[in-house]
Order: sequence, then C-alpha cells, then structure tokens
Amino acid sequence: MKSNQAYNGYRIAVPADFEELFSHFYFAVNKSDSPITQTLLPTFQTMMVFSFGAALSLVTKENEEISMDKCLVLGPIKQAFTYILPAGGEMLVVNFKDDAFFRFFGTASLSEYLHPDDLLNDNCFTALWTSLSKIDDLEARIAQILDFSRPYIQNRHPLTEQIIALGNGPISPVKEISIQEKLSERSIQLNLKKHLGYSSREIGRYMRFLNAIELVQQRAIENEQVNWFEVIETCGYYDQSQLIHDFKHYLNLSPSKYLKFQQGICNSRG
Repeated sequence: MKSNQAYNGYRIAVPADFEELFSHFYFAVNKSDSPITQTLLPTFQTMMVFSFGAALSLVTKENEEISMDKCLVLGPIKQAFTYILPAGGEMLVVNFKDDAFFRFFGTASLSEYLHPDDLLNDNCFTALWTSLSKIDDLEARIAQILDFSRPYIQNRHPLTEQIIALGNGPISPVKEISIQEKLSERSIQLNLKKHLGYSSREIGRYMRFLNAIELVQQRAIENEQVNWFEVIETCGYYDQSQLIHDFKHYLNLSPSKYLKFQQGICNSRG
C-alpha cells in the first residue's frame, strides 16, 4: 500500500469464489494539483485498467506516451513500465491470475496495449466503464465488475491445471507432466505459452529476479546495507554480472540505481 496526502493507492482482496481468476484489485487516486509518476515492476500478469477523471498515461519502453481515458488491457507485464496519474485522476486495476485472461478472451499474450472491446468485437467494456463511472462507492464498482465477468468465464484446460498445481518447484512441471501424460515437452510448453502467455523458462527467470527484489526491499525495510553477494547466493545467480543483467532486462536500471529510485517503484505482483 502506498499512501500520502497526494497519492493514495492500495490493494483490494478478491472474494473467495474469484480467487482462481484474479489475484487482487488495485485502486489509486491523485489528490494533488500535479501529475504523479510511478514505475510498476514486471508481474507476468495481464491487467485491465479502468481510468476515471482525467486521462492517465502509460509510457512504453520506447518512451512512447499512450493516453487512456476509459479502459485498457496490457500484458503479461514482462518488463517495468511507467504510468502517469494526472491531478484528479483515479484508476482501478484488475489483475488477472495464471490463465484467467485466456479463459475470458481466448488469448494470453498481447502484442500491444488494447481496448478490451477490440478483443471481443463488441462495445460491452465501454458500456461497463460507463456504468462504473456513475458509481462512487469502490466496493460497488468491484461488485459490478465481478457480476459482469461471470458469463465470460471458460473452464481451465486440464494440462494447464496440472502446470499451475505443480508451480515452480525444484522439478520442472513441464518435464513431470510430459512423463505422466506421455506427451512431448514441446507440446506442454506450447500449451503453457498459449494459456499463460509465457514459457516455463521465462517465469523461472522472473521468479528468481522477484526473490532478489524482495530480499533487497527487506534489507531496506530493516535499514541494513544490501550485501549483493548475499543476494547472488540466496537467489541462485551465477555471479554479479548475471544479477546486473536481470535488473537491466526487467527494470532498465542497475541494482545500485534501483536502490536509489525504489521509492517510486511499485510491486503489484499478487
């Protein structure tokens, strides 16, 4: 949770019957007279963002600024990106979990930022935004989103069910399932990519980096100096250069610059 007089942002838990689909909701409002810029860590989740009030902006890695006045979907978020919340702006973010986005839209990976109506060839999400914009109570807005989403939910593919159940343990879920189901590892990998939007290698590398970030943040909370050799050993990096490479890949920052600017970086992973 981030909160000050100007920027108020916090997570909202998901009801039990939707926990398989959404990790959490995130709400933020800018009560100041100036835009507020935040950087979001990669989450490997797909997000749907609703914007209320003044249009918010997303800044791509190519430094292109995209204005958003209603609703947008993006992801899976594999690299950090910046968003600008204008004075008086509000945003409500729906964080899809695992294969949930595929189960709603029939795709798991987006090549660009899109309005969700473009995925369905319908204007139902524009209609949803309009109804949400007329609701002042945040809990009522979320209830409206959940009620709206129910008819779109599709069943989970059995192979994806097994992959998610095994998680990211010491044994590769792809290898284990390929043996159990007598299928090639490639076919399992293709299923994973199709339904989740990333490969097992991608998510393994990301989880290692996320562990490093969390260790660094923990040391900062404890007001301790970060021992980068501890981070390398604890999180399974070969050496310092590999750690630096991941920081630049995901954040476009060196580890030392991340320490300097981390107050403006949000970790939205559910």
